[in-house]
This record gives sequence, structure tokens and C-alpha cells, in this order.
Amino acid sequence: MAERLVFLTGHLAKVRLERLLAGLGEAEFAWEIIDIGVKVAALMSEDIIKRRLTLTGGADRVILPGRYRGDIEHLSDHFGVPFIRGPDEIADLPAFLGRAGEPLDLSRHDMRIFAEIVDAPMLSVEALVAKARRLAAAGADVIDLGCLPETPFPLLEEAVRELKAQGFLISVDSASTDELSIGARAGADYLLSLDENTLLLAFDCKAVPVLIPSTPGDLDSLGRAIEAAQKAGVAFIADPVLDPIHFGFAASLGRFIEARRRWPEVELLMGTGNLTELTDADSSGVTAVLAGLCSELQIKNVLAVHVSPHTLRTIEEHDIARRILFAAKNDGALPRSYHPGLLQVHDRKPFTASTEDIAALAAEVRDTNFRIMTAEDGIHVFNGKGHAVATDAFELFAGLGVEADGAHAFYLGAELMKAEIAWRLGKRYVQDEPLAWGVAAPAPETDRTRLAEAGHTLRAKKER
Repeated sequence: MAERLVFLTGHLAKVRLERLLAGLGEAEFAWEIIDIGVKVAALMSEDIIKRRLTLTGGADRVILPGRYRGDIEHLSDHFGVPFIRGPDEIADLPAFLGRAGEPLDLSRHDMRIFAEIVDAPMLSVEALVAKARRLAAAGADVIDLGCLPETPFPLLEEAVRELKAQGFLISVDSASTDELSIGARAGADYLLSLDENTLLLAFDCKAVPVLIPSTPGDLDSLGRAIEAAQKAGVAFIADPVLDPIHFGFAASLGRFIEARRRWPEVELLMGTGNLTELTDADSSGVTAVLAGLCSELQIKNVLAVHVSPHTLRTIEEHDIARRILFAAKNDGALPRSYHPGLLQVHDRKPFTASTEDIAALAAEVRDTNFRIMTAEDGIHVFNGKGHAVATDAFELFAGLGVEADGAHAFYLGAELMKAEIAWRLGKRYVQDEPLAWGVAAPAPETDRTRLAEAGHTLRAKKER
């Protein structure tokens, strides 16, 4: 029997919600819409729902608007039916529901992220611990201490021991056999990057070696290292090495494909920094493509690095990419509509309402409070006195009539400029909320069990 979903909404959104759900066609769930009796869905409260809602027809779950402010556990307990908070915008319901009406699960992945601290020899142990905590919070599974050529690392042993004591998995990446030995003795979990000539270092320690070709681009030498490790019974990871664009990039992609063909069961690693760091392009897109390659080739380890300012959020990008790709692969689907974290400059659905939707909403408004929305034709500003649209925020100001109200004028100017930026970039704009930049600039955490604070205009009026 199909699951029955009940959607709670308000007057203004009911028609749009009906149209959207009907447009899903034959779904794997049955649905019902209940207008809870408020004009704006986000204004429904726990008390209103308890007083006005009557569930009939054997509801299995109740979907609340994403901006509902209240404790959904209280509602679930009261009605004996699971209540869940849906997306903020109606336009996002299809992606939220997935194919079977279930919220998407991005809690799982099968990729290990090594996050390199490239200037490790220059930092104190305290600074390394602090940096490791930030990287782990961003999604790193292993903290990689990058050693620098001809740069002493006198605190290496102390750093490894302290980081291990703090609960981190640690790798040491060095071309120096002495530094690799020190890291191994101190308890490092992984050693990067060993080859057929230095593999013996890993035979007498517990650290897992990451193997590379002894000659750049030579898979045969990598094969000899793999064979030696297998013969010795040593667990290992192999890295065919990804090269930068114009310095062997295409050939290196071929090496990863060939490595997977030659060694279908061997665990592989890809260092993504040679692309993200050395290409002047937004790193989120580069990461998405490389994560897709890893997903297809079953590469379960990546080494990510942040040096250039434009890769500030590279660990967060790798983290969300691995979750999106894992979910899409399990679904046998394209990696679309799973999460907007890598859509930083543009959005797939920049407009939450059509021009017709906005016109219908504007016709219902009777008060003088300004609403600002965007659609394909530009920026819309409306209240009970009128409705204007333009593609340039400055064109709208003359008709607002707020010249004598400095606080209100400042607020509207800021909001209209934000709306214009969103419209020009093809990003989503929601009044009184920050623009969403994916994982590039995480939005501040909000408490969805409490009502939002009064907006700038209302606060200014109260203060006066």
C-alpha cells in the first residue's frame, strides 16, 4: 500500500503546492494538502496546528513547511504520526521527496579525505592541533603533515604523538626517509609517498604506505612496489599521481584508468590539489568532476590541500561531493538535485516563484510592508499600494517613497542590491535571508524551534 503524505500549508501557497504535487505524475506515495488556516505557511505555530489539524485517512507522515518554527517532536507525539520539516521553498519539494517520497540521505560515503597541512614544519604543535581540528570539522578523516624539501621539521615526532593523543588519524608526507621513519616511530597511521625503493620503511612499522611510481608516470614501477607490498603482506594504498593541466593531466587520467584495469582490487588514492590549486577556476566544479572520476573508478581516498585563497573551502567541497556521488551512485542516478553545496555561483532553480505567482501574491497584499522577490523578468517590489519590476535596483528606489525614512531606505537598498546580485548571477533570493553560496560560505546556524527575530524594518520601527 502506498505511503500517505499530508502537506500542511497556508492560503497563499496552497494553489502552487497543489499544482506542483499534481505535476509529479504517478508517484510512489499518495498525498493530501491541508490548509491550516493561516495566510503565510511559515506563521503556523504548534498551538495552531494542534487546534486546527484533524488527520483522517491514515496519514503516514506529515510534511511541514521548511520555515516552520516549532518543535516537530511535540507534534509527532501529540498526533501519533511522524512530522518532518520539508524544504524552505515549494520549488524544492521534488528533490526533497526523491523518487519514493523519502528525504534524501547524505549521511553516507565511501571516500577517505586526507587533508594536508602544507606548512606543517613552520607551525608549533599547538597551531597544528588547532588546524587539525578545523580540518576535521570540515570533513577531513586523516590529517596529513606535509614536510617541505630542505626545511627542518624538528617538532615532527612531538607533533605526531600529540595529534594521535588528541584522537586524529595522521599521515606524514615527505621525500625524506629520515622524516618518514620519525613519523612511523611516533605512530603515524599512513606514510606518503613511498616507492619501490623506499617501501622497506613500511615493513617494520604499522603505518600504511601510500605508493607512487619511482619514475613519474611509470605504472610499471608502481606495479613493482605493489607486488613487493603484496608479497610482504603489507597493507597499502596506490597513487598513480594526478598531474596539472598542460603538464601531463590527460595522460595522468589515463594512468588512473589503466591502474584500475590492472589492479581491480587495489585501494587507490588521488591527490586533487594539482587541479584545484593550480587551475584558476572555482574549485567546487573541479572537485565535483574529480570526485565523479573517483566514484566511477572506485578510488576511495583523496588527498586535498588548501594553499591558494580560492580553495579556501576545499575540504568542505570534497566532503559534500563524496556524499552526493555516493547517494547518486547507489540510486543509479545523475549527481543532480541531491544538495546545492557545490552550486556556489549559480543555482539550478534560482527563482522560487514565476512572474504569474508573484502577480497573484501581490494582488492579495493589502498592507504597506514591502515584499521583494525575483523572477526571470527581474526584481519585483510590491505592497498594498503598488507593484514594480526592474532589472536595476536603482530604478526602483524613486517609487518607494521612503526618502524621509533613513532606516527603511537603508534596509530596502541593501535588500534590493542583494536581489539584483542574485538575479544577475542566477541565484536564489529570499528577502531577509543571506544569499546561499553553498559550502563556499556556510550560512549561520538557525534554531528551527524558535521564531525568527524581527526583520530590520520592524526592529527600526520598534526602536523609534
